[in-house]
Amino acid sequence: MTPKYLAALASVAAAALAIAGCGGGGGGNSSSTPAAASTTGLAVNASNTPLGTIVTDGKGRTLYLFTKDSGMTSTCTGACTSEWMPFTATSKPAAGDGVSGPVTLVKRADGAKQVALDGHPLYYFVGDQSAGQANGQGVDDFGAKWFAVGPSGAQVTAAAKSTSSSGGGGYSY
Repeated sequence: MTPKYLAALASVAAAALAIAGCGGGGGGNSSSTPAAASTTGLAVNASNTPLGTIVTDGKGRTLYLFTKDSGMTSTCTGACTSEWMPFTATSKPAAGDGVSGPVTLVKRADGAKQVALDGHPLYYFVGDQSAGQANGQGVDDFGAKWFAVGPSGAQVTAAAKSTSSSGGGGYSY
């Protein structure tokens, strides 16, 4: 196993333990793993980032597409969903200002409804620990590449432009 794989596996295991330890209570939990349990206030927004204008969820977390997906069918299942969590909802999220592609829901093989933009199912990356991060950009994982999504639904292939030499890891909108 490669060090990258082992690090990702350790992150997934830690996230699973954290989720298992969190009961069903609501409240002010600031979990680093995106949850898709509630559709209240869910949105697909256009955000200006070092990658250019990309789509994020209502909390500013980067949304990705998987180039292996075929049409409106997600091919990320099983172990893939531990690293690339589907952005799921029970009802269609709102399209924020600047989002020009149609926001829809597609049915996953497990029966869950996944948010899609212009027919591309959307995902979170486990390596993004806070709003504004795009650590999954251009990653080749599970047989294909992953890219942030532009407001029309097209993949964004740009590399992040450096905004500071402080190494802070995040950026603000």
